[in-house]
Amino acid sequence: MANAAIYLNPEAYNTSVKTLMGRHSAGESFLRGYIRHAATDKFWFWNIAGQSDAEMDAFVATVEPPTKPVTWIARGGHDQLRTPGVAYIPTPNLAKHAWWRQHAGGNAYAVCGVTHTTASHDIMDSIGNIQIAPVEPWDALICTSRAVRAATEAQLEATRDYMTHRLGVRTHNSPMLETIPLGINCDEFAYSEESRKKWRAELDIPEDAIVALYVGRFNMQAKMNPVPMALAMEAAAQKLGKPLYWVMSGWATNEEYAERYHGDTRAACPSVGYRIVDGRRKDVRFSIWSVADFFLSLSDNIQETYGLTPLEAMAAGLPCVVSDWDGYRESVREGLDGFRIATYAPRPGLGRDLAYRYAHGWSDYSYYIGAASQMAAVDLEAAAEAIYTLAANPDLRKRMGQTAQKQARSALDWKVLIPRYEALWEEQNKRRKAAPRAQDPRNVAQNPWRLDPFQMFASYPTEWLTPTTMVSLMPGMTWEEAKLRLTRKLANYTSVMLPSIAEAEALYAALAATPQALAADLVAGFPPPRRQFMERSLLWFAKYGVARIHGRSFQIAP
Repeated sequence: MANAAIYLNPEAYNTSVKTLMGRHSAGESFLRGYIRHAATDKFWFWNIAGQSDAEMDAFVATVEPPTKPVTWIARGGHDQLRTPGVAYIPTPNLAKHAWWRQHAGGNAYAVCGVTHTTASHDIMDSIGNIQIAPVEPWDALICTSRAVRAATEAQLEATRDYMTHRLGVRTHNSPMLETIPLGINCDEFAYSEESRKKWRAELDIPEDAIVALYVGRFNMQAKMNPVPMALAMEAAAQKLGKPLYWVMSGWATNEEYAERYHGDTRAACPSVGYRIVDGRRKDVRFSIWSVADFFLSLSDNIQETYGLTPLEAMAAGLPCVVSDWDGYRESVREGLDGFRIATYAPRPGLGRDLAYRYAHGWSDYSYYIGAASQMAAVDLEAAAEAIYTLAANPDLRKRMGQTAQKQARSALDWKVLIPRYEALWEEQNKRRKAAPRAQDPRNVAQNPWRLDPFQMFASYPTEWLTPTTMVSLMPGMTWEEAKLRLTRKLANYTSVMLPSIAEAEALYAALAATPQALAADLVAGFPPPRRQFMERSLLWFAKYGVARIHGRSFQIAP
């Protein structure tokens, strides 16, 4: 059965943080769905946070208590990843993880990443760097929508073209690109009459009123501009001729920003009953959907790649009015689950000034994506007509809501999607195992951008310690004195890179057994994987006066 070690840093899966982002919700939802629906007989988790296994067990249990055995792989345990065979990382940064894998070998395990936002410089760099990193054909990047896959392919193609033109490179890395949508756990968003009454009472909304719901961060630069939604709501309310309410569930970075955001939005829809809910409240995330009759979200931002909230609305049985944008168009089916509203953006080539300013640091990320959003238009007349149509037709709302809920359960639940992940991991392992064992080229650094400091700075010392360097114990040095010197804080602050006390005592004994000896002979009694480690430890001994290096340089040139 296919398996993968899940890269697990609690930060990426924790929805209780103050600055709640879509990636947190997506991460928690995936982890819960994986634990519930994976066919594997045991779970492998990669403890990248470096916390104790007990602490990590406790965190996982808050998301979903595992019902199968759990094995934790330590942060630096790349060799252990051979057993599950695939490392699943919740980012698209295949390049970084391919470099991390180098010392274990490209065949040791496969890496599987996933896209979230792809608009920031860090992520753009990581995708472009696939072309120069040791990414293998058995590595994979899950693209959460056809739209983001096309964007990823565009960047990879541009990078390949540059490398061919500039460097004459003809062979390029090609990881597997697989389109699998993000999923949700549909049962968590079930409609509740009790929640509907609770929220309508709390928000002072009549029980018979028509209510639209938006869920997401209140951020016009990084999420979506709310004014087009407000204008469409106002036009629909005017045509409807009766009260129309709009619940905004989310959060803003600070009160000043929230006041400006909601002030401008309210001003654009004066006839609409405008209500605000803090979406970070624990009682909000899964229950707020019941307050509404339909869902409204007109995404216009290049940071968006898929969008979970339309799925959550569908799972709650809400018809949707969404923009025909990125992954939204792949979850909401026009005329079945709701309405998709046409969007318009500048043709390719008209945003070079935006990219130029962002590349030079004259614009920050928020300004860059916000500027792009300002030039993305939604068909407001079509949006207003869709809102009016749903508001005026309860039978249509019911029919579309039922169809949407059925689609969410049959195609977008993790119960359906986790097997697709596992099938991909199975294929990755199949390709990896079938590939011939790669031979590392001689005299080529494992990672030329992260050289061994003693290689890069080899010109700094007078000479190097080598296996043929003569070393002796400092006269009169006892083990008690040596231990005292080597365990002081200033001598032991990089303890993870130093020998254990037992190893240090064994090295002392080897020195004490002979007046002087070759470095190679002094470390010969240690296991082969530890010999080079112990060879450099001779210099640690010398640094603190436990041992003496007999150098070959009799004088230092002026």
